[in-house]
Amino acid sequence: MVMTTCRSTMDGRPTGQRSNVSAQAGPIRILSVDDHALLRGGIAALIATQPDMKLVAEASTGREAVQLFRTHRPDVTLMDIQMPEVDGIDALMAIRSEFPNARVIVLTTYTGDVQAVRALKAGAQAYLLKSLLQKELLDAIRDVHAGRKRIGQEVAAQLADHAVDDVLTAREVEVLQLIAAGNANKIIADRLSLSEDTIKGHVKNILSKLGANDRTHAVTIGLKRGIISL
Repeated sequence: MVMTTCRSTMDGRPTGQRSNVSAQAGPIRILSVDDHALLRGGIAALIATQPDMKLVAEASTGREAVQLFRTHRPDVTLMDIQMPEVDGIDALMAIRSEFPNARVIVLTTYTGDVQAVRALKAGAQAYLLKSLLQKELLDAIRDVHAGRKRIGQEVAAQLADHAVDDVLTAREVEVLQLIAAGNANKIIADRLSLSEDTIKGHVKNILSKLGANDRTHAVTIGLKRGIISL
């Protein structure tokens, strides 16, 4: 069970006077969202060294992130993807639906192009790998605060590599997820109330679209690209 934690610090301005994107002089106000306290601590320590930045709140779940965004209206939000209750993409969409000008940097361990596309379509201004935070995070915060977008080189390469690939349908993704869970075609057919022949057809399409040699290879590709998760 993941414990929900919350730490926030007020900057003295009435909430109603804050906008989604601060146009006032002063430090960049940041909300940090991640379910790992160690990573949040590292980000907090990094931000604390910068005179032009201020951490105003921390959240450990997507649901908490939405609530704290309403309270603090940060200039930039750092959002993890994989979190309990509400994941980062859903939290991002919830925030952007209420605050269309919210500026969000997605932080992830995944280089997959599909996950990156989901984040960017949801409204993220930047997509960064956690392994590069020490090197890239501060510049990314300043870029996003200034209205610029930023995507890590490794992720950008993945996006370019798969730009013209055929996209799996929602049903094919569902089938691939069930394959990843170790289910045979007959069990998948029963769960989805489809015929076994229909499932075999979906599997054939999945292998073709992913360029996979077999079911196991398809699952490996699906996980790497962020099409499915375990």
